[in-house]
Amino acid sequence: MQWLEVLLQSTSAEIGLLSRQLEEWGVDGICIEDERDFQEFLERHRECWDYVDEGLTQHYQGLSQIRFYLPDDAAGNQKLQQIQMALARPLSIRSLSDTDWADDWKRQFQSIEIGAKLRILPDWMDAPDDGRVNLRLEPGNAFGTGSHATTKMCLEALDKMELDGKRALDLGCGSGILTIAALLLGCSMATGCDRNPDAQSAARENAMRNGIAPERLKLCTGDILHEERLQASLGGGYDVVLANIVADVIIPLSTFTRRFLAPEGRFVVSGVIDDRVQTS
Repeated sequence: MQWLEVLLQSTSAEIGLLSRQLEEWGVDGICIEDERDFQEFLERHRECWDYVDEGLTQHYQGLSQIRFYLPDDAAGNQKLQQIQMALARPLSIRSLSDTDWADDWKRQFQSIEIGAKLRILPDWMDAPDDGRVNLRLEPGNAFGTGSHATTKMCLEALDKMELDGKRALDLGCGSGILTIAALLLGCSMATGCDRNPDAQSAARENAMRNGIAPERLKLCTGDILHEERLQASLGGGYDVVLANIVADVIIPLSTFTRRFLAPEGRFVVSGVIDDRVQTS
């Protein structure tokens, strides 16, 4: 089926009114991109990061637009004409097929080779027979895909370790990339913890995708910084503790991480930008 993708330029002040008008005219599936919403989101979640990627900031700078879709048939084109007449402003229009939507987004994701042993692989790709350990992910979920620099650094550290028979703890596990990587690289057991309740299901799905037996993976939800019962439930004796988060969490976390570690255990952190190193 063919579709019309319609892009309507707006301003932050009028974008809400325009969206409501489109809905009243029977337009479904409206996508809004607005710099004001982006900035408000950043302010509400300041504790989650130390910086925002410059490219992302530039993308939203001055941006205010509405994207919507209509079937590319007689009825869809008639509705488009009615919308154009009512709005009396230019629209950007292009034709898309169902195949475009189904496949185009996948082209963004390629396999990522990590260190000497590991590879991150989108779930639909065939794995080369070259001896690497393949960690399969579904990039469509709301968590990480392994492409972020801080995640890669943690994965590279794991790739260099001798993990056979050891235990790992991942604090802020998200989709479970680091937790699952530790298991695939030899750990006998791993625990992942995240404050987001949706992380458990995402990590569990990724573990199943990679053939991880349920008894090898423990997942829990809570605020590791403030919930003493959660801290106690994690126990200790871990050979490696991972924390791919931000400095504002890593700094207080480091004051009690030793209780989780085995005597020769390693604490692997990533996400501290260079101007926060001294405070960390």
